[in-house]
Amino acid sequence: MGTKGKKRAVIALRSVILVFFLLFVILPIYWMAITSFKPHAEIINTQQVTYFPKTFTLENYRDLFELFNYGAFLKNSIVLSVSTAVAVTILSIFGGYGLARYRFRGKTPIVLFFLVTQMVPGILVIIPLYTAYAKMGLIANAPHIGLWIFYVITNLPFCVITMRSFFERIPYSLEEAAMVDGCSRMKSLRKIILPVMFPGIVAVFVFAFIGAWNELIAGIIFTSEPSAWTIPVGLKSLIGKNNVKWGAMMAGGMLALLPTAIMFMLVQKYVVEGLTAGSVKE
Repeated sequence: MGTKGKKRAVIALRSVILVFFLLFVILPIYWMAITSFKPHAEIINTQQVTYFPKTFTLENYRDLFELFNYGAFLKNSIVLSVSTAVAVTILSIFGGYGLARYRFRGKTPIVLFFLVTQMVPGILVIIPLYTAYAKMGLIANAPHIGLWIFYVITNLPFCVITMRSFFERIPYSLEEAAMVDGCSRMKSLRKIILPVMFPGIVAVFVFAFIGAWNELIAGIIFTSEPSAWTIPVGLKSLIGKNNVKWGAMMAGGMLALLPTAIMFMLVQKYVVEGLTAGSVKE
């Protein structure tokens, strides 16, 4: 086999792998989508599996809002995820800047601590936090505050380390030149550095948003009232002891995909650019 033949074989192999991966990702989403439009009788009919709805219906989406209060779940998830992403992004900017630009005692242990926290499952801190929250009255009176604190502290270490790598890629001479021209350190950060690293900021925002949007375990433990549930907790409640509301669950899953899908369509360029930029240091 010649060089051209080897190249064609490699391209063909890559194409097969990519097609397989694409099918692996798309097929579950397709099955969830068609199930959300099937009536209950067709969903539970195991004798005749259908790969497209015989009877197209929107009753699952209607029941989702009318019977299962999905609108409240959606509102809670949006508020918590957006506020978490904003807080984590702002804190990551200042934390990453401090770790990248300043030299101080204990800097290496702090970075090491942030890295080690990524190896520890977040569920290990839930019970101590629950005890503290219960004593402060957050579980009964303000469950969203406790949930928001948990989302911030679990997403912040990784985002700070990521933001630090973004800052380290930007030459310090840019800030020095700005300060020579009369800018303060904060002004040079706001006017010069942040616009340059906008893709990295977007990447951190999206990471924190998705981390809060998809979280389930803390939502179950820290929220006891259905009015405080997020989307993952609300969908989990559709799994009963004796039956599962498959139609409503699939409809809720499809609606839960929309915000993240729309976000990725709008900012995918910046996310890819930011993640690849933060992966290397010049």
